[in-house]
Amino acid sequence: MKTKEAILKQFISQSNQYISGEELANSLQLSRTSIWKAVHELKSEGYEIDSVTSKGYRFHFPSRLSKEIIEFLLGNHSRIGRVEFKKITDSTQNDAKRLALNPINQDVLVVSEYQTQTRGRFGRQYFVPESEDFISMSLLTLPNSIFIEVSQYTLLAAAAVVKAIEKLTHIKMSIKWVNDIYLNGKKICGILSEAITDIESNQITSIIIGIGLNFSIPQEVFPKELQRKATSLFSEEIPFITRNELIAEIWKQFYRLMDTDFVKIYRQHSFVFGRRVSFMENNKIYAGIAKQVTDTGDLVVFLDDGTTKLLHSGEISLSKID
Repeated sequence: MKTKEAILKQFISQSNQYISGEELANSLQLSRTSIWKAVHELKSEGYEIDSVTSKGYRFHFPSRLSKEIIEFLLGNHSRIGRVEFKKITDSTQNDAKRLALNPINQDVLVVSEYQTQTRGRFGRQYFVPESEDFISMSLLTLPNSIFIEVSQYTLLAAAAVVKAIEKLTHIKMSIKWVNDIYLNGKKICGILSEAITDIESNQITSIIIGIGLNFSIPQEVFPKELQRKATSLFSEEIPFITRNELIAEIWKQFYRLMDTDFVKIYRQHSFVFGRRVSFMENNKIYAGIAKQVTDTGDLVVFLDDGTTKLLHSGEISLSKID
């Protein structure tokens, strides 16, 4: 481990506490000069580190994304073997697909500050500002034998997002079937799950779960046509958690909930049950009352003609909710 990385790990473990240069030198068996140089290098990379005579150094969790901090916060609470960070990329979903070209034996998380291309369900694009106000990430994971549908990963990821946000902020979230997270009636997060299949064997070799989350975009920054539809977790106040903390908590919840009844959590946060919904199938418009979500992610709708219809998440999107 490089000197800089060793010192950063020490800082993260004792964030917001003063630690002397002598203590760092002794614990890491390094010279004071090496400590000083590494600290200045970390500062030049954008890390906020106070230096106070007779007290030492104090590290603050940065607002900028940090591969090292995410890895530290994840600890042993996930199966993520490594975190890939890119300042700018076309899409973290595409990055994960490129990684999937080679066999993987561990889960990989791809995180980026900014994406030049965005894509949700059915190829729809979404608004991403070129700033430190957004979370773009994709998890490349091996298929889980207990899941029979890709949509189950979306349910799990949605449950993980709402649980993580509520744990760290106590802000109540809701879910719109099947992949959107809402706050006070406005969308703040979208989830896209995709399967990578081996052409020869026709077997699923890996799953990619992409999450785009509006973290602290000011409401007035959204395009006018989106301001009534979209918002951020922190749209009108200074965030009291960092994106690094939220990213790590989402994936810790993801792996923790995997062995629990995460569909129950999804259902508890859904705001479509009991409401009138409209959708189009085969160029025909249908309407009815949304009643339930199945364990595989299908939406049960009681139609106006008295029949029941199952909506498959990969094929149909709700056009209206009353």
